[in-house]
Amino acid sequence: MANRGHLYVIAAPSGAGKTSLLQALLRRRPALSFSVSCTTRAPRAHEQDGRDYHFISRGEFERLIAAGEFIEHADVFGNLYGTRRAVVESALAQGRELILEIDWQGARQVRERLPEAIQIFILPPSRAELERRLRKRGTDSPAVIARRFAESTSEMSHWRQFDYVIVNREFDPALAELEAIFDGSGEASRPDRPGLAALAAELQGNR
Repeated sequence: MANRGHLYVIAAPSGAGKTSLLQALLRRRPALSFSVSCTTRAPRAHEQDGRDYHFISRGEFERLIAAGEFIEHADVFGNLYGTRRAVVESALAQGRELILEIDWQGARQVRERLPEAIQIFILPPSRAELERRLRKRGTDSPAVIARRFAESTSEMSHWRQFDYVIVNREFDPALAELEAIFDGSGEASRPDRPGLAALAAELQGNR
């Protein structure tokens, strides 16, 4: 019988570079599994159903909520996102290492239901860099960018709730930090390390 696998929850404000880090991590570690979430939002041009998300209707999503099918779900920018409980439990029972890429709301729900999950939060290096990254995407209108930037400030206030916090100043060092956490040697990324609280305050506009 396989040993029970580990669940890694990774969250970040929009523009912190979470998705790029995870894609690189999965390329380096093909044994890792990525949990594909359900969402009610429309797919973007490059996205495929079942690969990036399971794109479902709001009615179907609400039916799944009522049936208790989600281990976590959240309303993000007016769209619903959620992770099927059965997907997580099946992967862990098979001994697989599973990654959930979700927001802080979902992470809190997972913490309540699976407290053994390893939770990681990724921060940008500065407010200016966060705004630059949001604009560089080129997929959102100025109004949406402004809303995402404001929402990111709120999201970053939850960094203390996570087991590990990575500041994505440069891609390769941030990826190395992420790999160290997966190797069980992520002490340098603990949220109580010196200087992190001051940076977080600055990111939230408190300095």
